[in-house]
Amino acid sequence: MDHVFHRQTRGALPIAVKGDGIYVIDSNGRRYLDASGGAAVSCLGHSHPAVIAAIKQQLDAIPYAHTGFFTNEPLEQLADVLIEGAPAGLERVYFVSGGSEAVEAGLKLARQYAVERGQPQRRHVIARRQSYHGNTLGALAAGGNEWRRQQFHPLLIETHHIAPCYAYRDRRADEDLEAYGLRVANELEAKIEELGSDSVLAFVAEPVVGATAGAVPPVPGYFRRIREICDRHGVLLMLDEVMCGMGRTGTLYACEQDGIAPDLLTIAKGLGGGYQPIGALLVSSEIFATIRDGSGFFQHGHTYMGHPTACAAALAVQQVIRDDHLLNNVQVMGERLAAALRARLGDHPHVGDIRGRGLFRGIEIVADRDTREPFPPSSKIHAKIKQEAMARGLMCYPMGGTIDGARGDHVLLAPPFIIDAAQTDQVVGLLAQAFDAVLS
Repeated sequence: MDHVFHRQTRGALPIAVKGDGIYVIDSNGRRYLDASGGAAVSCLGHSHPAVIAAIKQQLDAIPYAHTGFFTNEPLEQLADVLIEGAPAGLERVYFVSGGSEAVEAGLKLARQYAVERGQPQRRHVIARRQSYHGNTLGALAAGGNEWRRQQFHPLLIETHHIAPCYAYRDRRADEDLEAYGLRVANELEAKIEELGSDSVLAFVAEPVVGATAGAVPPVPGYFRRIREICDRHGVLLMLDEVMCGMGRTGTLYACEQDGIAPDLLTIAKGLGGGYQPIGALLVSSEIFATIRDGSGFFQHGHTYMGHPTACAAALAVQQVIRDDHLLNNVQVMGERLAAALRARLGDHPHVGDIRGRGLFRGIEIVADRDTREPFPPSSKIHAKIKQEAMARGLMCYPMGGTIDGARGDHVLLAPPFIIDAAQTDQVVGLLAQAFDAVLS
C-alpha cells in the first residue's frame, strides 16, 4: 500500500530508479530528458561521478556533526568558494537546507540587524507581486503569488507588495525599456515613503523571476535604481537567487549581470545540484560585524545547517562547474536554446513571449497574440502541456497563474549545464510537439 502523502493526492507517479546525465529513468526503463532540472535544481544532471565520489568520501569520514559543537572542512571550504566569486561586500555564508530556509533566515537576520543597530522600529518588508520566495510562513508572506498565499493569509506576517518588472505585460506603448524600468522601480520609493522611511526593513526580489512568472528578466537600469532607493532610505536589499543563481543565467550570481550587489543574497537549488539538500544566505560584512560586535549570536538555527555531507556535495558541484567551464556552456547553449525556441515557436499563434537568460528560459502562452489575452484558468493549459511532454519523454516546468496568480500559463525550461547542442534541439522539438498536441 502507498502511505506517502504526495504533493498531489490523486493519480500515480512513475518511479525514478536511475539517473543518466540529463536523463531520468523510471522503473519501466523509460527515459525522460530533464529539460527543467526538476525545479531548476539538477544543474549537473543526475549521475555525476565526481559529486557521487565526494559524497561517499565524506560519509566515510564523518556524515554529520552538529554546528553547535563543531565546524567541518567542507563547510569552511564551500564558504570560501562562494565568497570568492560573490558580489562585492558579501563576506559571510550562513548554510541551511534549502531555499525557503535561506529566505526565512534572511528576514530574521534583517530584523535582528535593525534591532542591534538601535532601529527596532524597522519592521516592514516590501516585495513584488507575482514573486515567489518559498513556502515557510515568513517566506510565503514575502512572496507575492496570491494563489499560494490566499488560504494561509491569516497566518502570515504583514508584508507589502509593489509591481513586478514585467515588461511584456506592463510596459506602456509610449515607454522604452529603461523608462518603464524606472517607473516600476520608483514604486518602491513611493511605498517606502508611504510606510515611513525609518520603518522599512528590507526589499526582497528575484533578479530573474522564476516559478511564478516564467524566467522574467529585469529591464536595463531597473535594479540599479532599486539599489539607489534602498541606499537612500537605509533599507536592506535582499536578492533571492534560489532559482536563478549559481550559474543558471550564465554568471555564477544572477545579479552580476545587473551591476549591483545586495546586502543579503539567498541561494539553493543549483548550489548542490540536487545531490544533497542545501541552501545558503550570503551576508554583507556590515551585517555580520553588527551581530559579531553586538550580541555575538544570530538568534536562529536549524539542526542540519552546515551539514558536512551536503556541503561536500555542493563543494564538488561548484568545483565541476568551475573546472569544466560550464558557465561558458550555459551561455552558449542558452543562446542556442533561445534561438531554437524563437525559430520553432516564435510565430506560434499561442506563444506570446519567449524570454530569459542563459539556461533559464520561459515561454508565455496566450489565447490571442495580438491582445495578449490568456486562456481561461479552467482550461489548465499548463497541466495539459506537462502531461503531453511527459508522454513524449520530456520533463519541463509548466505553471499557471502567470499574470496574477490566477490567469495565464507559461512553461519554464532550466536544463542541466552539461546539455549539448543535439540535446538542446531535442528539447525544443519535443516541447513543440507537446504544444501542438494541446494548442492545435
